[in-house]
Amino acid sequence: MENQNNYSRRRFLSVAALTVAVAELGGLNLLNAKETTKNKTYNNKTHSNISFDTIKQIHAGVLNMGYAESGPADGKPVILLHGWPYTIHSYANVATLLSAEGYRVIVPHLRGHGSTQFLSAKTPRNGQQSAIAADIIALMDALKIDKAVIGGFDWGARTANIMAALWPERCKAMVSVSGYLIGNQEVNQKPLSPKAELSWWYQFYFATERGRLGYEANRKDFAKLIWQTASPEWKFTDAVFEKSAVELDNPDHVAIVIHNYRWRLGLAEGEAQYDKYEKILATFPVITVPSITLEGDANGAPHGNPDNYAAKFKGKYVHYNHSGGIGHNLPQEAPKAFADAIMQAAMMV
Repeated sequence: MENQNNYSRRRFLSVAALTVAVAELGGLNLLNAKETTKNKTYNNKTHSNISFDTIKQIHAGVLNMGYAESGPADGKPVILLHGWPYTIHSYANVATLLSAEGYRVIVPHLRGHGSTQFLSAKTPRNGQQSAIAADIIALMDALKIDKAVIGGFDWGARTANIMAALWPERCKAMVSVSGYLIGNQEVNQKPLSPKAELSWWYQFYFATERGRLGYEANRKDFAKLIWQTASPEWKFTDAVFEKSAVELDNPDHVAIVIHNYRWRLGLAEGEAQYDKYEKILATFPVITVPSITLEGDANGAPHGNPDNYAAKFKGKYVHYNHSGGIGHNLPQEAPKAFADAIMQAAMMV
């Protein structure tokens, strides 16, 4: 689930210390963002059990990456990124909607998920934020995609944010659920209130050897619990859950997940090749590409107030609040809302 996100205490105070005062992060852009914040209602229904019929494989950087593709080969490219503990199937309905409108939709299995495998047993099973973003840039290179609309939620939203911040020339536009999720190890070590810390119980669990063993032994039960708590009003079926849960059987899955959460707290080392990216990300860089952020009214996962992250978006920007019992897995719970956002973002350029 998404990174620590209490901006009033963690992120923007840190940004102020590293760059400029919080007041300077606001101003006209924040006011404009408030003016363009809109509320929409979608029926929260369990959607049909659509699946991706074919999974393709391609060498991309350090990975043999699995991905689903739909739509015309010459369509405008869209890359959709899943979160944890979710999989590409969060986007099956979204991809169907976008393909029907002529978009070429690419939905990759992130490292440690589905059919994505490391090319070498010697490559560290690294889950740090910039490594995952670099994977998607490598995928774009392998597919000869110069620029695409990037969309994501949870880990995928953070990855989309990072790509837009570090490689804006590769991002035509961006859609992210819960806004701005770029993390900073130093800031993540600062404590929150007990109530706020409770939301991150699994992160502290993963910091222990007991937690690693527990996740290894119970990853499907663990995933279902997170789905239920993060989307308390989403009545997903067993069939819908199992279609995603099987993708967590990847042999590197546990190692990637555990490293991701330990790295966030500074309990695990990253790789030196990503240090240059993390130095930039630690300053909480602004995002200049056209962006749409989304939030559901029933998101049970930790998430920030849109007013607090609006100033991080310096290009064309709009935020939508979606009601109707929409939780954390917004693309799967409200696929039309997500697909509409992708198409709108593509036209904001």
